[in-house]
Amino acid sequence: MIQYWATNINFLFHSNFFPILNLFKGGFCFLGLISTKIGGLLKHFYIFGKIAYMNNILVAKEVTKQFGDHVALDKVSLEIPKNSIYGLLGPNGAGKTTLIRIINQITYPDQGEVYFDGAPLEAHHIAMIGYLPEERGLYKSMKVGEQVLYLAQLKGLSKATAKERLKFWFERLEIGDWWGKKVQELSKGMAQKIQFIVTVLHEPKLLIFDEPFSGFDPINANIIKDEILRLKENGASIIFSTHRMESVEELCEHIALIHESEKILDGKLSDIKKAYKNNIFEVGLQIGDGEALVGELSEKFQISSAAYDGKAGQLDLTVQLPSDDTKEFLGFVAGKSNINRFVETIPTANDIFIQTVQRKDQDA
Repeated sequence: MIQYWATNINFLFHSNFFPILNLFKGGFCFLGLISTKIGGLLKHFYIFGKIAYMNNILVAKEVTKQFGDHVALDKVSLEIPKNSIYGLLGPNGAGKTTLIRIINQITYPDQGEVYFDGAPLEAHHIAMIGYLPEERGLYKSMKVGEQVLYLAQLKGLSKATAKERLKFWFERLEIGDWWGKKVQELSKGMAQKIQFIVTVLHEPKLLIFDEPFSGFDPINANIIKDEILRLKENGASIIFSTHRMESVEELCEHIALIHESEKILDGKLSDIKKAYKNNIFEVGLQIGDGEALVGELSEKFQISSAAYDGKAGQLDLTVQLPSDDTKEFLGFVAGKSNINRFVETIPTANDIFIQTVQRKDQDA
């Protein structure tokens, strides 16, 4: 969405200026004096433009929310790319649920702005969002089929369309025989599948999953994980809130970490991992006298652990190098042993989570 003000609005569409707008799709920009020729005459226009993040499904800008004396969110800004899985992480009470409720318009920010698909977030956008909350809510005494059909129509689907899509999902997740059962007859994991279907049934642009694997055994957790990936492949954008860091590793391309109401980290997960790596390498060496080599290495390099199997002639060690330049180390050990393993230790999402939160607490 492009909003603009000028001395002559129609001029934007009939001059050399209009292509310039496309250069600023990444965010908000305010443009000053623009000059161009019209009919051979040089004309000047003062243009102030607000170009709203066309490549992002959701943008939160300086969002603040306070409940009494408690600040739940403090100037939190996020950019969630379209067709991505975005991990929203943080300890309990960090502010994640408050942000999710603001996106769903359950509550509203005291300050800041939220944009959905390039436009200011408004009531009609709710139909384009699917939300699976951590605390599930189904009517226990109501039959499954009646309930999902009712909820689908609340989301704007016709009865015929709802039945068609429900048939697809019930067959896909192999739960066709649950249609006539009451929710109270289902296990927690079975009820979870029903609520997952209700969340995705209207094929929203943005899906928000808050601890979606809670209550699932490993087999069914993998089934839902595969469905989330398939939804992403089909064009959905997904916010994924969880404490399960292994799920973050498997699913998320981008993450944001919120702690004590503030965003303290965000970006592409791969870039964040590179930024947090500390040049630690796991090394395997074939050598006759491993203990002597450990002594030599300890004088030149920072060896944090070493184990030598004399019978196998295998030395396994962990070394931290002063930089990512490995030539000196590899040159040294290659002249004294056969290298059979050399792997850089990249921090996990869990490592980054703990390290960043601890650093924030120490700085406080």
